[in-house]
Amino acid sequence: MTTAAPLPPVTEALVRALPKTDLHLHLDGSLRLATILELAERQGVRLPADTPEGLARAIHMGEICASLKDYLGAFDVTLAVLQTEEALFRAARELALDCAAENVRYLEVRYSPLLHTRQGLKPTTIVDAVLEGLRAAKRETGITSNVIVCGIRQMDPQTSVRLAELAVAYKGKGVVGFDLAGAEEGHPARRHREAIQLILDNNVNVTIHAGEAYGPESIAQALHSCGAHRIGHGVRLRENGDLLNYVNDHRIPLELCPSSNVQTRSVAGFESHPLKFYFDFGLRVTVNTDNRLVTDTTATKELLIAHERMGFTLADLCTVLVQGFKSAFLPFREKQELLRAVNAEIADVLARFTGPAAAAPGTAAVAALADRTR
Repeated sequence: MTTAAPLPPVTEALVRALPKTDLHLHLDGSLRLATILELAERQGVRLPADTPEGLARAIHMGEICASLKDYLGAFDVTLAVLQTEEALFRAARELALDCAAENVRYLEVRYSPLLHTRQGLKPTTIVDAVLEGLRAAKRETGITSNVIVCGIRQMDPQTSVRLAELAVAYKGKGVVGFDLAGAEEGHPARRHREAIQLILDNNVNVTIHAGEAYGPESIAQALHSCGAHRIGHGVRLRENGDLLNYVNDHRIPLELCPSSNVQTRSVAGFESHPLKFYFDFGLRVTVNTDNRLVTDTTATKELLIAHERMGFTLADLCTVLVQGFKSAFLPFREKQELLRAVNAEIADVLARFTGPAAAAPGTAAVAALADRTR
């Protein structure tokens, strides 16, 4: 009888090597500190600090904020330097490069073009600059990236219609979805139904921020009034058992961002975060960064938090990784091919970290784990 090789311990090096996705990632919250400082100097933009350390403090980088509103104040700083084609190209390229460096294989970057028009840039110019930055990173590293265009809840619904028209125009050209971001309370998603209907009529994907700073009724509205295909955050879904079962039964993915949810006080701490409960219950959960800069995080760090603070095993983590690829806004055939490659890569990485014995015939631990992720 052949004894199966043990699975490797969960380490930062192992998690970093595994293929990952990041499906909930804001461009304007994920710049490099050095880039902000350089762009500000070049553009003549005055910042609240002129050193990386001072700027990090000014944007509450990685710090627990008083509220989501306090957290969003950091974007006043980042958006101040993201008003030129050069800046948008650079930010997108560097973001994709940073993600590729930790083996994020598929990336969906979201932003609202409307927030980058202060100096007169056309929305099409803005989208083109970001897409070209992502394409440049793909040429350098092979990372696949797409864009999600964001409407803003607290803005005029007709503005969302204009943004929806933009998303539809770029369907098949790098834009794969439409989102509603911004403050939930007092700004219901249903006010933007005209924009969402235009998106759905053109068979474009919808994801909506919901259940982050407001209750499960926000999630229900995103699903039933707006036809969302994924939910951004959704930490308060656990407060409504019927809705939770609906989300589970219909395999609606949740874009969870643990560190961000703690930083914005959407949850009290990692130990009380619903990610593990959702996973154990069978929901399709994905783990994401939200804002790599503001939250001072990476995809690798978020997965390590799931292991160290929430009790995810290596098998659990690999299942979550595959659920990320399953939840991507990609055509079915393309997704199917990617999943085959990802399952094989997971098995290869685990074998490499387990040691030479894992490569021998009959050592089934790695193969069995790969089977679990299919």
